Amino acid sequence: MQIEGRVKDITARDFWAAKKRIKPYVTRTPLIYSKALSDITKANVYIKAENLQAIGAFKVRGAANKLLSISEEQKAIGVSTFSTGNHGMAVAYMANRLGIPAQICMSRYVPQVKVDAIGQWNPTIKQDWETQDEAQKYCEDLQEKEGVMIIPPFDDKYILCGQGTIGLEIIEDLPEVDTIIAPLSGGGLLSGISLSSKMSVPDVKVIGTCMFGGAAMVESLKAGKPIEIPEDTTFADSLLGGIGLDNKYTFDIVKDYVDEIHQIAEEEIAKGIEFVLEKHRMLIEGASATGIAYALKLGAIEEGSNVVIVTTGCGISREWLDLALAGKTLDGR
Repeated sequence: MQIEGRVKDITARDFWAAKKRIKPYVTRTPLIYSKALSDITKANVYIKAENLQAIGAFKVRGAANKLLSISEEQKAIGVSTFSTGNHGMAVAYMANRLGIPAQICMSRYVPQVKVDAIGQWNPTIKQDWETQDEAQKYCEDLQEKEGVMIIPPFDDKYILCGQGTIGLEIIEDLPEVDTIIAPLSGGGLLSGISLSSKMSVPDVKVIGTCMFGGAAMVESLKAGKPIEIPEDTTFADSLLGGIGLDNKYTFDIVKDYVDEIHQIAEEEIAKGIEFVLEKHRMLIEGASATGIAYALKLGAIEEGSNVVIVTTGCGISREWLDLALAGKTLDGR
């Protein structure tokens, strides 16, 4: 699909500017040839190993691009977010690197392992609420009254352009790439990759993968507009969460520029986790494993094609890893 000029207010220059901006702060992750996947699919399959970032997840790219783009005055006032996952860790990490005051707000029920993971980067952690919705409301009030900027997890030009630098690196390292496969949640990653890659190689196919239960973007696309849906229990827990009813970027970009979306069963996600650990000696989380699981489906990958699968993170608990390696789902089946 040829992309001429701009999509919304985003141009190719925005991705290249992001790439230059974040270079001192992120790892240019390797493109690893997977003989195991290549043998199974009869294609040339590579893994773009974003699980090897300093925080163990791709989210550092978007957070870096956003925080490096705000004014010096805003940096002095500070930033906040209400994410308890990889985005919260990315904001805390980059704020620490840049000397920006950061508040990470979460409910008091967030598991201590997540609190500790974010806390290692020394943000101000607040846990004064019963729910994440209340934590979000606090951040919104803080922004309105004191000017402390909320750093959104995906629906933001600078965030998605930061994530889109993955697409630029893939094109640079493998210009003959035919297909890029990446997980789909709120759409920041897939929006960024689809635009950055197609602006350079118009005929590259971009495929999104996710779980069945709680796939907000999938259900929103079916409805023709952003909607809210209940969350579910899944190995791909980092793909849960809404896309925002007032979505400005990612809903339209995913709808118009992502070629295919495939949902993956929990048993297959577990097999994907096990496959990468066994064949590549790498630990990946459930979200990352959705792309691997899709590639393992008979006939999913075109024979002879050049394929890149983005493994986005490695945040999985020992308990969940043990279940996956035992071939069980989270409900014990």
